[in-house]
Amino acid sequence: MKEASVPPSHARISIVGAGPGGLTCARILQRHGIPVTVYDRESGPDARDQGGSLDLHADNGQIALRAAGLLEEFFRLARPEGQEMRKLDLTGKLTAHLVPEPGDRFKPEIDRGKLRELLLGSLAPGTVRWGCALDGVGGPADGPRRLHFADGSTVETDLVIGADGAFSRVRPAVSDAAPQYSGVSFLEAWFDDVDNRHPGIAELVGPGGAHAADGLRAMFAQRNGGDHIRVYLIQRVPAGWIRAGGLSPDDTRALLLERYGHWAPGLLAMITDNDGPYVDRPIFALPVPHSWAHNPTVTLLGDAAHLMPPLGVGVNLAMLDAADLAAAVAGADTIDDAVRRYEKTMLPRSIDMARHLEGAAEHLLSDR
Repeated sequence: MKEASVPPSHARISIVGAGPGGLTCARILQRHGIPVTVYDRESGPDARDQGGSLDLHADNGQIALRAAGLLEEFFRLARPEGQEMRKLDLTGKLTAHLVPEPGDRFKPEIDRGKLRELLLGSLAPGTVRWGCALDGVGGPADGPRRLHFADGSTVETDLVIGADGAFSRVRPAVSDAAPQYSGVSFLEAWFDDVDNRHPGIAELVGPGGAHAADGLRAMFAQRNGGDHIRVYLIQRVPAGWIRAGGLSPDDTRALLLERYGHWAPGLLAMITDNDGPYVDRPIFALPVPHSWAHNPTVTLLGDAAHLMPPLGVGVNLAMLDAADLAAAVAGADTIDDAVRRYEKTMLPRSIDMARHLEGAAEHLLSDR
């Protein structure tokens, strides 16, 4: 019997990446009584900031949480008021305002860190192995596979699930595709204790998000939990422009003030008054369409499979992928059958969405 024909209940299943997609998949597999191990390169769950707020949609992310048995806990942690969206002109005047109806839970916001805590807390102790930086996947296509880690250790496994993000180390086992720079970058700035220390910014942004653009550059500010706001300054710039230019934080701020100089002082405060450093986040995407020939022992989910511009679909699709894959594994006779069933659903869905969002990072700069 080939390794790919191992029944899921007896298979060694390895998920690489402890983000929302990987953890959701692990949780649902465990609910079905299927053992799984998650490997993550970070030293622990608190090794780095997990990023800002995200919205989980009723027609994808929430479906996954329901399958994970965590939907009601999510609603207790989420911020439905975070669905409010504001559009501002360059004077800071409100030109459009979307306010959610009372009881609207279609896409409430939750901090990424809170979502990760929820998912981690739902797993059996020891499920996640921290400090395991993957170098690559070896072994024959029909298994067993071997995970090679940066510290020289290896693990033999029957199914490798790549949930390790944009620059996945699992992806090369099935695809030669590499993320390409979109030409657009986000520069992230943080604001803490905003109602007391940054009341003008807090008033402009409100409980959800606020966006302003002039056709060449844009600004998106988003309320997070704990009285925090994150601001993303959006520009067409070369990848790594700060490092390549040797710009200090003061140089960067001066250049931003020059580029945004015609914007209102209240908006410019989002450039000048941030707490801590700027964080450069160039936007990458995988080629469209992205697919691969079926491999019976390796598959991908989330950004590893279909990296797209950050327009509210990434985490939602990753979690839906995770739910579909876990259900396929639980319902199949063999690992090979499970991977086929999952990819038959996931690949067309992700290709359709990627085509819809292709080049959409540019739309963030539009003043229309």
